[in-house]
Amino acid sequence: MELSTVQRDRALGSIIASAAGDALGAPYEFDPPIPIDQPVVLEGGGHFNWAPGEWTDDTSMAICILELLAKGKALEDESTQDALIAAWADWAKHAADVGVQTRTILGSLDSTTQASALEQSKALHERTGKTAGNGSLMRTGPVALGSLTSAETTAANARALSDLTHYDSDAGDACVLWSLAIRHAILNADLELRVGIEHLPEERQARWLALIDEAEQHEPAYFSKNGWVIHAFQCAWSAIHLAKTAPDSQFEHKAQRLAFGLELAVRAGYDTDTVAAIAGSLLGAYFGFSAVPASWRLKLHGWPGIAELELTKMTHQALNQPSHGESWPSIKHFDYDGWSGRFELAQHPIDKGLWLGGFGSLDNLPDEITAVVSLCRVGTADVPDRIEERLEVYLLDKPGEANNLNLGFVFTDVADAIKDLRDQGHVVYLHCVQSQSRTPSVAAAYGVRHLGQTVDEALRSIREVLPLGQPIQYFVDTLKNQFGEESK
Repeated sequence: MELSTVQRDRALGSIIASAAGDALGAPYEFDPPIPIDQPVVLEGGGHFNWAPGEWTDDTSMAICILELLAKGKALEDESTQDALIAAWADWAKHAADVGVQTRTILGSLDSTTQASALEQSKALHERTGKTAGNGSLMRTGPVALGSLTSAETTAANARALSDLTHYDSDAGDACVLWSLAIRHAILNADLELRVGIEHLPEERQARWLALIDEAEQHEPAYFSKNGWVIHAFQCAWSAIHLAKTAPDSQFEHKAQRLAFGLELAVRAGYDTDTVAAIAGSLLGAYFGFSAVPASWRLKLHGWPGIAELELTKMTHQALNQPSHGESWPSIKHFDYDGWSGRFELAQHPIDKGLWLGGFGSLDNLPDEITAVVSLCRVGTADVPDRIEERLEVYLLDKPGEANNLNLGFVFTDVADAIKDLRDQGHVVYLHCVQSQSRTPSVAAAYGVRHLGQTVDEALRSIREVLPLGQPIQYFVDTLKNQFGEESK
């Protein structure tokens, strides 16, 4: 289906925010609840010695689903599920962390097929009656992306993929409800977990409504057995509910509720990476990709040896079906021929370690530049391989929230990311296509936030080095509103 700009933002958010939650929680896994005076930060370490920003098995297993969607595969097809089992089995051979139940199923397969996995999963459930771990809920984030046109298909696929390793009605029900909530958030900009109740068997609906009610009445740490799918479900929703209902005065931007919700999920302790990954998939589906802090995105990486940019492109490919072929995001070189200003290149008037310009100058960057922040679409080979750090930010030169979901937050967030890169010693190139609107707007946000300028001063000084710099009025108004200045 054809998604709007903000629907695509939210769809991408469901994947990237989940990976961010996973990486945020990874160092704290197995630890007790984190006191409020202890910061929760995206750092390495933990029991598996994760690198800073490295995702775990939660995201790795979800990536296997996402890869199949990116190839145009339908999750309801047996052949697709065969391929999924094969991918999971291959990943598990060398994975640092695999859930006990998942490892049991994948290690007992007669063949890497859906039929074999389902047989082993059912047999384990019948033998033990204890197959309601959180391992299927943690990976369910991408399921909705393959069936945005049909709630029924989303529900069926969520349960079918859960059953492959977790043949338990509680695990399946949780995946159904969570996947349908993700779909609903993407399409309708509404954060509500109860929308999928009708897709559960009637005799189990009242119980799940009561479980959701209970989650909204307690702090996340109350649900301490969060390796169990019920408590993981409740713990994640408790964190989301608190983030959703917190007073506006707590936040400079509503987008900051996403990071706040993930922090709450991690503070619950114990299975921190999984609960935060689950929470992230739904928080991202509502608040959007643009609400995920850029400083986090710069660090995100993990199996199979990819970073956030590759995960983002894979998600776009999944959304672009049926025709993603030789087009963005897979195209090597994006075509902006005929656009003026593409070859603009200048140093920031105050910070000479920040270069400003257009898309065309990517081919001829000064050697001192080591980081690139792109405010427009770029091809896979447009940024030189020697660049050490890359950040892609999607802005449209159009007014209204229908085009830029979290514009004020994005301006300040990217400005802060540039400051972080500069503090790390990087020389940064900030660019859009023409250096006309997006580049001067973000550069102005950087000047106001970190260089002591007013919005008018910042824009005026940038126009001195970028003669084409003339942001659209909506951007200027957003900047002035953001920094408490009156528009003229």
